[in-house]
Amino acid sequence: MIHRDPLLLKIVRIGGLSLWLLITIFPLYWILVSSFKSPADIASYPVQYLPLEPTLQNYISLFASSTFGQNMLSSLVVATVAGLIATAIATLSAYVLSRFTFRGRGVVVLAFLVTQMIPAFIALGPLYQMMVAFNLVDNRGGLALVYVAMCIPFSAIMLKGFFDNVPDELDEAAMIDGCSRMVALMRIIMPVMLPGLAATFIFNFVNCWNELFLSVTLLNSSEKRTIPTALNGFITSFNVEWGPLSAAAVLTVIPTMVLFGIASKWIVAGLTAGATKG
Repeated sequence: MIHRDPLLLKIVRIGGLSLWLLITIFPLYWILVSSFKSPADIASYPVQYLPLEPTLQNYISLFASSTFGQNMLSSLVVATVAGLIATAIATLSAYVLSRFTFRGRGVVVLAFLVTQMIPAFIALGPLYQMMVAFNLVDNRGGLALVYVAMCIPFSAIMLKGFFDNVPDELDEAAMIDGCSRMVALMRIIMPVMLPGLAATFIFNFVNCWNELFLSVTLLNSSEKRTIPTALNGFITSFNVEWGPLSAAAVLTVIPTMVLFGIASKWIVAGLTAGATKG
């Protein structure tokens, strides 16, 4: 039997995790540092790992000479509305799939899973024609509607796992006390499901916040574009505006970091609850 030194294993493990953490954090550090550099510092050689003369010019020009502020507000509204509506609809769907036995339930679950395997660009042609027919192209409401449809299937499967871990006896006890099934869901089950609902909403919000393909296709006006489309605009065929792009990337990360920070306990509890049955 080979004797392993616990101290050596601990050092190797800590060293490996530290290296991985450094590799993970460095791109974020580089974006943050570059956002405070002047164009001369960004183009300088050798590479400057700290700005020689820190400046806020990139952030100032970002709002002064572009529609980034409107784009950020547009993303916030679309992602929040789509995330809330998708979570609400998926909650009802997941409750039905979890609590009721009916013919075709397995087919519905399978259909939800299959939709996650189909790339979005395959349905882009018919989707675009349908959006044109309903006059929803270059409309943030239309984009939010598409995001809702995109988020519902996986959200329903995700929430079904959470509902499966809530005992049926809670529903039965509430209905014995005179509650309808909907009232039992809203007043008894939903508070218990709060971690799962928070995790699902954040999943939907982040997906909508980061989505680029549909946003580029369905929104044409510069002031209506979402954040990913705005970031893509800093990259042209002949130049990349690294300063404003880095500043925009820093501001883009902040809302998701704040959201995860506020709801971190709910996310951990929700993902843990949905990972096991019983």
